[in-house]
Amino acid sequence: MLSPLLLAAARSRRMRGLVTSIPLTRGVVDRFVAGDDLAGALHAVGELDAAGLRVTLDHLGEDTRDRAQATATRDAYLELFTAFADHGYAGGADASVKLSALGQALPGDLALDHAREICAAAGRVGMTVTLDMEDHTTVDSTLEILGKLRVDFPWVGVAIQSMLRRTEGDLKDLVGEGSRVRLVKGAYAEPASVAFQSKRDVDRAYVRALRTLMNGDGYPMVGSHDPRIIEIALSLAAGRSPSSYEFQMLYGIRTAEQRRLAEGHRMRVYVPYGADWYGYFMRRLAERPANLVFFLRSFTSR
Repeated sequence: MLSPLLLAAARSRRMRGLVTSIPLTRGVVDRFVAGDDLAGALHAVGELDAAGLRVTLDHLGEDTRDRAQATATRDAYLELFTAFADHGYAGGADASVKLSALGQALPGDLALDHAREICAAAGRVGMTVTLDMEDHTTVDSTLEILGKLRVDFPWVGVAIQSMLRRTEGDLKDLVGEGSRVRLVKGAYAEPASVAFQSKRDVDRAYVRALRTLMNGDGYPMVGSHDPRIIEIALSLAAGRSPSSYEFQMLYGIRTAEQRRLAEGHRMRVYVPYGADWYGYFMRRLAERPANLVFFLRSFTSR
């Protein structure tokens, strides 16, 4: 019952001001966010790299309505690629990009132009880019931009959410050779008209989508912390080359399992960083009751 309230709060400016003003919140945020700046992200990546884990970096921010802010987000990614190359982290690394942070809601092709610059810079240092999927109102635009980017950068990936009823249809165009698709359950409050509402239905849709991806010629990226989903993925991947798929989990969640999977499989950690952490943080609380309990206990244990 709390999840819809938390997801609604993720888009509330009033709640943003309240939560971000509480000093104790910062200590909990650090569990899920690698830092407010690139230095913090690089420190986290160094530790993950030493443990044999791959990474995808997300410079936090979304729903940008200001051209200058969209340009600043582009510049943050360009700075990230330079730093990764300088530190020797670029090879095999990925960047996760929210098109809404690049100006997707603004007139014209601003988000596409910024995404092209990001992809070109990533390619120069040996990194890839994956487009994050946001709420259902952005799916058509995101897939359209993906198609345009793949003309010059066929390695660009995209996240697809099993909770959306349209996903099975979308996947028909995304299972071609080399197509990188991160399959996730979804972390946005969506109406029943476009999305499955029960965990059971979302899980079943996830397995159907995962089977489609594993039977295709693309590169499935299994984005899940669910032990049952992971076991199903391992079963469906039987017969595939270990280099033809990977698992992905969020920074700070099930870290022991991340390291266990990394012993025999490609395991990538989604590492968010940046000062605009509120929306991301609230969605992490909504996803699992344990995360919310951890947050609340922080106020009683100090």
